[in-house]
Amino acid sequence: MPKAYVIGLGKSGLAAARLLKREGWQVAVSDSGSSDGLQQQQQVLTAEGITVQLGESLTPARVEVLHTESVQRLVVSPGVPWDLLGLIRARELGIETIGETELAWQHLKPCPWIGITGTNGKTTTTALIAAIFQTAGLAAPAFGNIGLAACEVALSDKKPDWAIAELSSYQIESSPSIAPRIGVWTTFTPDHLSRHKTLERYCAIKAQLLNQSHHQVFNGDDPYLRNLGKQASYPVRETACWTSVNSKAALIGNSPHSVYIEDAWVRTATELILPISLLRMPGAHNRQNLLMAVAAAKLAGIDKSAIAHAIANFSGVPHRLEHIRTWHGIDFINDSKATNYDAAEVGLSAVKHPTILIAGGEAKQGDDAAWIAAIQANATAVLLIGNAAPDFAERLQQANYSSVEIVETMERAVERSAALAKQHQTPVVLLSPACASFDQYPNFEQRGEHFRQLCHALPE
Repeated sequence: MPKAYVIGLGKSGLAAARLLKREGWQVAVSDSGSSDGLQQQQQVLTAEGITVQLGESLTPARVEVLHTESVQRLVVSPGVPWDLLGLIRARELGIETIGETELAWQHLKPCPWIGITGTNGKTTTTALIAAIFQTAGLAAPAFGNIGLAACEVALSDKKPDWAIAELSSYQIESSPSIAPRIGVWTTFTPDHLSRHKTLERYCAIKAQLLNQSHHQVFNGDDPYLRNLGKQASYPVRETACWTSVNSKAALIGNSPHSVYIEDAWVRTATELILPISLLRMPGAHNRQNLLMAVAAAKLAGIDKSAIAHAIANFSGVPHRLEHIRTWHGIDFINDSKATNYDAAEVGLSAVKHPTILIAGGEAKQGDDAAWIAAIQANATAVLLIGNAAPDFAERLQQANYSSVEIVETMERAVERSAALAKQHQTPVVLLSPACASFDQYPNFEQRGEHFRQLCHALPE
């Protein structure tokens, strides 16, 4: 029986271990943690015949042991750095080393894939595409960086008609053979540089997915992607589909499948598809997300009536400009998924203002100038939480923005934001952190859920 070793016992690692077990592998899973939750999962998997090793790091020495034990395959969860020394050593020793998404691809590649990547916008675009395909009567689950783990879809007895995969740079990096029927690139700005080191490396990973896609869809309003298109540079092909909220004149190339907005209609050069008024989500960025979803649907042959019906009934995705409640006339909005400056700037510009902004967490590298400008234009006050709070306060004060308070925790932030919004008659309280969550929460979802609970707990 061949031996496989799965690194990471999150949702992805759990699904990968079960898929390998079903396919006849002898499976062991390791995780560097040892929490109560992991210990419970250890008991469940042990009962299924899968070995679980907690408190175990993948060092080069550990890989040497795995090699002597004839382990043939390592499967890596998305959160594990691809340049981890243990993984480098595994590749040197000839152990097949792949990501969880690559494992799912090997089982699901007879089904056509849509791969959606980008710095920002990919979750909403993925959710829109899945909604359209499902409205058209197709089995089209959204998975990967959204919803299900990729291997959970591969484990299902019912194979999908289309696989709608949101793919982060981490997932693409460890999945070299994924070749979608349709590849979508939403935006490109600096992010994850602590992992990928250079902007060029980060771009090359995204480009890999588009280069291996049969059809390509690009956001024609993104400056970086437009520059790629104008240079006819790798990975843009002449047949690429471009989208723009700024009319046909802004498009690159002459693909008949390019989608744009003109006279308040979403359309191609030959067909009106739906009035833009059907889209219920605010902001120009969401209109762009809609165009990319429509382009993917048209390339897949989806009827425009199904597209229009899906859009009319789509209210948005959790943690991305999600309206939580209206309290004393104040809208509380959860934008926890805004984990970098660019996403937070978009969110702050999209909501009604003036705004009480809650920001902070674990800071990322990037250019904060546009975000600070949006704060100066739109925010009555900024409440800062998490590790980034002192640095953010200093940056804002350097920019002559003085309405800043360090409140440290989400509990204090929600309580103080409610008081300030009532005092200043501010219509919106916005959680849009511009940071990762890992200093205080396991992920942005739990940060957003905590915000939701606190908002609902405000006294009437």
